[in-house]
Order: sequence, then C-alpha cells, then structure tokens
Amino acid sequence: MRLRVTFSKKGWLIYSSHLDLMRVWERALRRAGVALAYSGGYHPRPRLQLARALPLGHVGEREPIDVWLDEPVDQREFSQSLVPVLPEGLKLRQVQEVRSGAPAMQTQVVATEYRVRVDWDQPAKTAKTRIAQMLAETEITHTRRGKRYNLRPLIERLELEDVSEERAVLHMRLSARPGASGRPEAVLDALGLGDAFARYHRTRVMLKATG
Repeated sequence: MRLRVTFSKKGWLIYSSHLDLMRVWERALRRAGVALAYSGGYHPRPRLQLARALPLGHVGEREPIDVWLDEPVDQREFSQSLVPVLPEGLKLRQVQEVRSGAPAMQTQVVATEYRVRVDWDQPAKTAKTRIAQMLAETEITHTRRGKRYNLRPLIERLELEDVSEERAVLHMRLSARPGASGRPEAVLDALGLGDAFARYHRTRVMLKATG
C-alpha cells in the first residue's frame, strides 16, 4: 500500500537537511507502529520518497511524501497513530492512498509555488515596475554553479502580494523541469534583491496528477 502524506515543516526543522528530514520521518513512522515496506539489497531502507527536497531555511506549507506499507491500513487510523509522535515543527495535513502502479512522485513535479518576504525600503511602484520589466523580458541570464541558463522560462508567475515601508511579499510560481528548476533566490537576484534578507515559504508542490 502506498500513501501520500502531506505535511508542513516549520520551526527548528527548517534548518534540517533532506537526509535529516527523512530520518525524522522514519523514526516517527516506527514510533507510530506503522508496518513500513523496505527496499531490497544488503542495506534495506524504509520506502519513503519526498516530491522535492526543501532547501535549508525554507518553510514548507504543503510538502508531500510517499510512504509504502507492507499491509493495508485505514487512513484515519494511520493519521491517528502518526499525529502524536510527530516532532515539533511537523504537522500532518492530509493522507491519501496512491493508486497501484502510479509513477514516482519525483517525476510528476511540474512547478513549485512560493511566498517570499523580503526586506524592502522603496515605494510599491518601484517594486511593481521591476516585476513588470522582468516579466517583459524573453531572456534573463543567470549563473548557478558556473553554468549559465535562461531563468525567464522558469518563471510562470510573479506577483507583488503586499508591500510596506520595511518589506515586500512576493508570490512566485516556478517551473520544475528535468535539469532546469526555478529557484526563488535566483528570482530575487534578477530583481536586484539578491543581498536583501528574505524568508522563503514554499506553499505548494504541484504534480501532474493534481494540476
């Protein structure tokens, strides 16, 4: 049986690595008494799969993880056994069964959505102008790890949600393609805000099956 668990990741856990988060989930599921399915080979591991790793320091509002079980379980009972053993910072939001034979979730990610709060000390009109100018471009050259690429096709949506004397709040929908995924840090850099203090909230991981 394969379950898709949607959760939020906040608090001190935002500074945990991808591997640390997987260990946290493994411990929680064992404490819940869940009959986990294991991989084969000399070093079997519980079959767990996150849709996409969450960078250090980023809050995750609705993060999906697939859990494989050795035997069927009632979804309500699964949730009730899991909630009490989750550490502070992890919150269960939803549990759904995944149909048999469904493709790996990592191959189904098409986009991610972010809400980014960034230090801002200029008029709202300036922010709107910068965003409009960026979206009007057909090519935005960006460099990551020594490689140059066009950032513009990876920005599906960029909007100013709110602005005050001290901060601006941006909403972004960034494309996720094989070998080319949009990063919110790159968008801020292209806006001339790469050195500003920012808080990143990934609000949604979009999958093909759910649009």
